[in-house]
Amino acid sequence: MGIITSFHNQRVKDAAKLRSRRHRDAQQRVLIDGAREIQRAIDADVPILEAFVCQARANSLESQRVLEEFEERNVPTFQVAAAIFERLAYGDRNEGVLAVATLPASTLDRLPSPDGGIVGVLVGVEKPGNVGAVVRSADATGVRALIVADGATDLYNPNAIRASLGTLFTMPVCRASSSETITWLRDHGVAIFAARVDATRLYTEVDFSGAVAIALGSESRGLPSDWDIEDVTSVGLPMQGSADSLNVSTTAAVLFYEALRQRRIPSGA
Repeated sequence: MGIITSFHNQRVKDAAKLRSRRHRDAQQRVLIDGAREIQRAIDADVPILEAFVCQARANSLESQRVLEEFEERNVPTFQVAAAIFERLAYGDRNEGVLAVATLPASTLDRLPSPDGGIVGVLVGVEKPGNVGAVVRSADATGVRALIVADGATDLYNPNAIRASLGTLFTMPVCRASSSETITWLRDHGVAIFAARVDATRLYTEVDFSGAVAIALGSESRGLPSDWDIEDVTSVGLPMQGSADSLNVSTTAAVLFYEALRQRRIPSGA
């Protein structure tokens, strides 16, 4: 097949629409930009439906490895001109490979049981880059699952995928309401901790070693009143300067790593 050079090509038009959440939901497909991100989707058995490649730009070892994966898996792959690729690509990291995949299912009933592990909860977080960064920290710290409650952004926004380095596809992630999330956590015997700027207990003063959920709200509004309940323990980070809070992804990383640290301490130490 020759190189696609027309913006009116139907495949190109359909793929370009996937930059919009409305069209991702309508098509039940997602556009994955970047070799590492595509490789992680492949590793997670996310079905790759088709791919686009700008051969002149697919020079990295990671890009070449992904192209070999496409060939081994018989993924329909279309060469496109540089101008077409730029229309499809997201951001300024142009690696010459893009994939269109089936939109992963993301519901509570698909999450694994906590089994004594850590569950991350993001409530009302709006910026997709923050969601992706939290997923990346959750992946690094062995978090069992991440729930995006009352999500104001799309989990599979290209910026969320990019910020997560593709770990959105390997980390069990789902969307739910706050009430559904709280019920699920209670049903699984998970102790719930909430990060709040006005908390009187420091995060280092609580026990994160069992089955725990760590809930974080948006930077602008914090956690909603749904989380002001008796069995939710508020924890805070010490703030020594004039700012009263950190970026939500930074806070998540601090809390997740503290939970991991507590689990790595020898029993009785």
